[in-house]
Amino acid sequence: MTVKSTKPWQRPFFQVWGGQALSLLGSQLVQFALVWHLTRETGSATVLATATLIAMLPMILVGPLAGSVIDRSRRKQIMLLADSGTALATLALAALFALGLAQVWHIYVVMLLRSLGQAFHGPAFIAATSLMVPDKHLARIQGINQTLNGGMNVLAAPLGALLLEVLPMQSVLAIDVVTALVAVLALLPVAVPEPKPAKPAARTPSGYWGDFREGLRYVRGWPGLMIALLLSAAINFLFTPAGALLPLLVTEHFKQGVLELGWMKSLSGLGIILGGLLLGAWGGFKKRIVTSCLGLIGLGVAYTTIGAVPPAQFIWTLPMMLLGGLMLPLSNGGFLAALQTAVEPDRQGRVLTLVFSISAAMSPLGLMVAGPVTDAFGVQLWYLLCGILLIGVAVALLCIPSVMNLEAGHPQKAASANPKLTSHIPGKANPA
Repeated sequence: MTVKSTKPWQRPFFQVWGGQALSLLGSQLVQFALVWHLTRETGSATVLATATLIAMLPMILVGPLAGSVIDRSRRKQIMLLADSGTALATLALAALFALGLAQVWHIYVVMLLRSLGQAFHGPAFIAATSLMVPDKHLARIQGINQTLNGGMNVLAAPLGALLLEVLPMQSVLAIDVVTALVAVLALLPVAVPEPKPAKPAARTPSGYWGDFREGLRYVRGWPGLMIALLLSAAINFLFTPAGALLPLLVTEHFKQGVLELGWMKSLSGLGIILGGLLLGAWGGFKKRIVTSCLGLIGLGVAYTTIGAVPPAQFIWTLPMMLLGGLMLPLSNGGFLAALQTAVEPDRQGRVLTLVFSISAAMSPLGLMVAGPVTDAFGVQLWYLLCGILLIGVAVALLCIPSVMNLEAGHPQKAASANPKLTSHIPGKANPA
C-alpha cells in the first residue's frame, strides 16, 4: 500500500511541473526547428514521413517495456536520466551543426533518442503526479496540463520560426539543452514519493519481461479498463487522420486557402487552452470517466458538423473547431485522471505506457486506411464517420457498468473490500 504525504503538496509539485513545462517548450521548439530544417534542406516527403515514423517508434515498440522499468525504478531517477539523456543528444547535434557536419541521418538518430527519452519520461511524470497530488485535485492538474499543451501548440511554431530567422540552428538547439538543465535542477531537491508494492514477495523473478506480462494479465483481468482501452484505440484510429487531413478538407472541400487553415488551427488551439482552464477550475464530475465521455460527445458533435457543412458554409467550421478544442482537454484529462485514481501506483507505469503505446500504434494504421478512403469518397466522409463514432463510443462507455465503475479499482481490489462482489469477478464461482 502507498500512503501519500500529508505535507503541503503545491510547492514541490509545481516546482517540478514548472521545470518540466519549460523543458517542454524547449522540446517543442527543437522539434519544429528540426522538421523545418529537413523540409527546407531536402524538400522530400519521404524524409519527413521517415522522421515522423522515427518519432513514433519508441513509444510503440519500447513503451510497454518502459512501463516495467518505471514500476521497478524510482520515478525521479527515470525523469532525471531522460531529461539529461535527451539534453546530451541535442547538445551533440548542436555541435555537429556548429562544425557544419550535420547530416540527415544524424537528425534521425537524435530524434529517435529524444523520442526514446520521452517514452520513459512522460509516463514516469504522470505516475509520480498521482503520488504528489491529492486524488481530488488530479483532474484539475490534468486540466492545467492540457492548457499547457494547448498553449505550446499555439506558441511553439511561430516562436520557433522567429528564432530560426535570427539564430543559427545550433543556438536554437542549445535553448532546449538549457531548458532541460533547468528541469533537472528544479527536480533534484524535491522528494518525489515512490510506490510501495502491496505484495513485494509477488515480484516476478523473470525481471522486466515478467513484469510486463504480469501487467498485461492485470489489464486483461479488468473488463472495464480493457473496454476503455480498446475504445480509446478506436478513437485514435479515427481522430489522428482527421487532424492530418485538415489541410485537404480546407482546400479540396471548402476551396479555401492557408489563411482559413490558420484560423481553424488557431481556434482549435484557443479551445484547448480554454478547455484546460475549465477543467482546471471545475475539476470535472465526481466520476472522471463521465467528464471524458462529455468531452467525446462534444468532440463528436463538432466533427460531425464540420463533415456535414456544405462547401459554401465554411464559416460554420470556425465555432466547431473552437468547440472541438474545448472538448479535447475534458476527454483526455478526464480519462488520464480516472486512470491515475483507479490504477495502483506500483502498476501505473505499465498501464500508462500500454495506453500510450496502443494510441501511438493506432496513428499510422489510421493514416494508412484514411488515405484510400478519402481518395475514393471525399475527405468530409472521414469527418462524418469520426464525429458519429465518437458520439457512439461515448454513449457506449456511459452504458457499460464496468467502465462507469472504473475508478473503484481493479475488480479483485473491489471484491476484497466488499466480499459480496466476489461473484462478479471473472473466473470466480458464486459461493451461493
